[in-house]
Amino acid sequence: MTLGQKIAWDDTILPFQLDQSDIRGRVARLDGVLDGILKQHDYPPVVEALVAEMALLTALIGQTIKLRWKLSLQVQSKGPVRMIATDYYGPDKEGGSARIRAYASFDRDRLTDGTPFDQVGEGYFAVLIDQGQGTEPYQGITPIAGSGLKDCAEAYFAQSEQLPTRFSLSFGKSTEAGGPEHWRAGGVMLQHMPKASPHAQGGGSGESGLLGAEDIVDGEELENWTRVNMLLDTVEDLELIGPSVAPTDLLVQLFHEETPRVFDTQPVRFGCTCTEERVRSSLSIYSARDIEKMTTPEGTVTADCQFCGAHYTLDPKTLGFEAESDPGDGT
Repeated sequence: MTLGQKIAWDDTILPFQLDQSDIRGRVARLDGVLDGILKQHDYPPVVEALVAEMALLTALIGQTIKLRWKLSLQVQSKGPVRMIATDYYGPDKEGGSARIRAYASFDRDRLTDGTPFDQVGEGYFAVLIDQGQGTEPYQGITPIAGSGLKDCAEAYFAQSEQLPTRFSLSFGKSTEAGGPEHWRAGGVMLQHMPKASPHAQGGGSGESGLLGAEDIVDGEELENWTRVNMLLDTVEDLELIGPSVAPTDLLVQLFHEETPRVFDTQPVRFGCTCTEERVRSSLSIYSARDIEKMTTPEGTVTADCQFCGAHYTLDPKTLGFEAESDPGDGT
């Protein structure tokens, strides 16, 4: 099998639990999904790496949301990469595929020769969960911290949920076996099962006073957490993204003494929700004068989807709350 061929566990998320340690987790593989996300854009390599890492984190975190819910991760920064945004849409029905989309906004002339995370400056990491119409979206925010986006995600769970959380990620372009260049990505997420009454109070022992695992769990729970993290430290990049180790086999290799138990695999694919109707809805708040300012010399209003690159050309007379005609009436 060449690395360009589809593998059974490509673009899947496998939930699991370590019964001996009271720890749960997920193994994710994003291959065609990342190709679908990144081929929409001409990102520099450092930006591609950030989007790949954010998409992988989104898959690992998003698997827990319910049918038809939406999870979004966002980084807002004062650095060269101003924003990274991802969305994870839960399946429409049991057994269906989840969908992921992602994009980044950046200043090309401000990018440096440093690491991808060096392009992210002071700012915040946000998690948003939308349960649908009639509900109030949840939002949790934590400052940018650590040396990577995964550190920001770990800090979010420690601060907002008081759940010790750990990510091990690997991603990059594959060019082996003479096949076409394409993305492969894989990761493992570990999370301590929630306590009935979190006891951490005040500042933590981490960077800038952020909470760490030792501030949230103690005694036997901390010993279990430390041991399982040491086992995860032994994972190799090729085990996370290579074609020869299935997620179930990886769990046995890493955690066989912790009694791993797996649940149903969640398939995932690249998917965008943009439509002309949604674009029109977003423009419905503008007056005719505002729409006139958006109109091109050719007499149209154009809009591009940042996620998938879709291009929309609209008649300005059909836009805004002072529209002169309906888009479907032919006038």
